Amino acid sequence: MSFFAKTSRFIQTAFPERQIYHRSDGVVRYFIISTVQQVIIAIGVTAVSLWFIFASASVLFMPPSISISNSDGEVLKLERWVQELRANDELSRSQLEARSAEFDTATTRLQQRHNQLEAMLDAFKNDSVLDTSVLEGNGGAILIDPSTAEADPRQSQRLAPTPGDLSTSVTSERVQAIYNEQQLFLDKLEERAAELAEAAYAVLQLTKTDLSQNAQLTNMGGPMISLENFNADELRSPEDADFDLRMIQVAARMEEARRYSSLLENLPLAAPVGIAYRVTSNYGPRMDPISNRPGWHYGIDIGAAWNAPIVAAGPGKVIFAGRKTGYGKVVDIDHGQGYISRYAHLNQIRTRRGDIVAVGDDIGTMGSSGRSTGPHLHYEIFINGKRSNPVEFLKAGKHVYEE
Repeated sequence: MSFFAKTSRFIQTAFPERQIYHRSDGVVRYFIISTVQQVIIAIGVTAVSLWFIFASASVLFMPPSISISNSDGEVLKLERWVQELRANDELSRSQLEARSAEFDTATTRLQQRHNQLEAMLDAFKNDSVLDTSVLEGNGGAILIDPSTAEADPRQSQRLAPTPGDLSTSVTSERVQAIYNEQQLFLDKLEERAAELAEAAYAVLQLTKTDLSQNAQLTNMGGPMISLENFNADELRSPEDADFDLRMIQVAARMEEARRYSSLLENLPLAAPVGIAYRVTSNYGPRMDPISNRPGWHYGIDIGAAWNAPIVAAGPGKVIFAGRKTGYGKVVDIDHGQGYISRYAHLNQIRTRRGDIVAVGDDIGTMGSSGRSTGPHLHYEIFINGKRSNPVEFLKAGKHVYEE
């Protein structure tokens, strides 16, 4: 008998075909495990057992050993690793110091700018001339357009932000955010100043006077805020220069608003009679009521009740209180910048020369003194010695004093 036949017979004898029966709920199932399948399983179990025995013997009977060369290599790796850690630590320290220094520089700049903005805001708040109450009433109803006399429409002059130190990772996003907030504050401050200037300018235009001849609007003056922090130093950067220029632009806009508002605040724009009234004779050519001849009326006549209160049409100083030929009892008030208002044909004078009056102060009563045909107020306005139409001032005043 051959070796193959003997082996086959041994396998058939050792691993005969087996049937496994399983009964559940009256149902019988069976599984067949063939000789080949049993041989494969036996081989697998034997291989795993041998590997386990070999591994266990290696651990138990073979002492651990590391070659000198491998040991030296590991030591070198550890030394390099320690050196890298030290180098990284030194680099981190130097970067931290650099960042701290630049952050301190950035915060110093921001603090300087904050101080400048505070000074500008204080100037805006504390300047009584820029009190917005003078423009309340119907002032908001005026459609404000750029003056036709200006070459370019008025608009915000904010500079485009320049990227630099404040936009780098060194200064942090918070510093950049504060810088942006400061720029936004300047924008809002300039916008508010521009609104005041435009509103005042629009009302002044309604008076139909030549504003180019007004010294307050044409003569230059000093800045409203201190610019002492604008000097160059070692901390100065392109952003500092841009910020300083932006501050100067906003300060100029505030000065413009202050000048227009100051002029508007002092003009005789209020009604000169303290009760309801009517205009009985306009400014310009008319038939003289006494001579019945054509003539020029240099003011307007306002009718109301006898002894109706006559009030100052604007703040100023009384420069005359007495009688004038043809006018009867007269009060003249100097409002500054060449503007004078005259109140004539009064019955009583209730002020005296040198008095400082505010808008609405009682200065007399309506009468018919002088060259007059009945009780009324003859009202005139002078600009640099020349008479102007008071009706235009009353129209403009409706946007300032009437609600």
